[in-house]
Amino acid sequence: MSATLSFTAPTPHGPHDITLAYTRVGAGEPLLLLHGIGHHREAWDPVIDILATEREVTAVDLPGFGRSPALPHGLPHDLPTTDAVLGSFCAALGLDRPHVAGNSLGGLLALELGRQGLARSVTALSPAGFWTPAERRYAFTVLQGMRRTARGLPLPLVERLARTAAGRTVLTSTIYARPGRRSPEAVVAETLALARAEGFTETLRAGRTVRFTDDLPGVPVTVAWGDRDRLLLPRQGVRAKQVIPRARLVRLRGCGHVPMNDDPAMVARVILDGSRTREAGAPEPSSSTVAS
Repeated sequence: MSATLSFTAPTPHGPHDITLAYTRVGAGEPLLLLHGIGHHREAWDPVIDILATEREVTAVDLPGFGRSPALPHGLPHDLPTTDAVLGSFCAALGLDRPHVAGNSLGGLLALELGRQGLARSVTALSPAGFWTPAERRYAFTVLQGMRRTARGLPLPLVERLARTAAGRTVLTSTIYARPGRRSPEAVVAETLALARAEGFTETLRAGRTVRFTDDLPGVPVTVAWGDRDRLLLPRQGVRAKQVIPRARLVRLRGCGHVPMNDDPAMVARVILDGSRTREAGAPEPSSSTVAS
């Protein structure tokens, strides 16, 4: 089921009417899926049916991305505002402290929701916010280049490139380790999503000062990183583990920055395992595990 929800969010700048597009499938404990900057909720398509066998899954287009319009005029696309919007979105849908899984920007947002006590567990796939200043500048430069390319390519050329594995590599190898596995239709759709994302520039600008520095006591956390991530380098996962010592750190073999398409079964397993609350008294997770 796909739908669009309009609601009033008590953002840090006052109540505002907000509209978000989302997909909701499955049954079980609630699981909220958050995509990265310039992407859309369809990034989760490779894993959503697997997750829906055990969870009621809600995948949402973040404000200014996919089919969700940008935030109302005057509202910044920053972390406090977006998290307030997501908290109100969960309340409007009756999602009581959902498990939250996010990728890249979505991973950072998921951790923030966990820090605020709004998530019962967090799985962050290559989350933003654990970079050095140089790594952040590199990532932002790459993202801006991807955005310029997406906006500059005529649609017929994008469609022609997407028909071949080589063309899909040209368009998406920065975020996928196995771009040939992405369907032509998905590649066209996500290229258009990047080109048309109303919230891209403001969200990127707001991220210039962002670093995640807080632990999440009492919230089970999994941080997973593709070992072929070319955007947010895998060493940032070690920093995440230092900031959140009780987190389970998982290396995703053969996966890039957006791992859901590179190995759907493995990523779904990591998310489902992460959303199973550890029993009281269970031993702490090791500093690093490997999914393969």
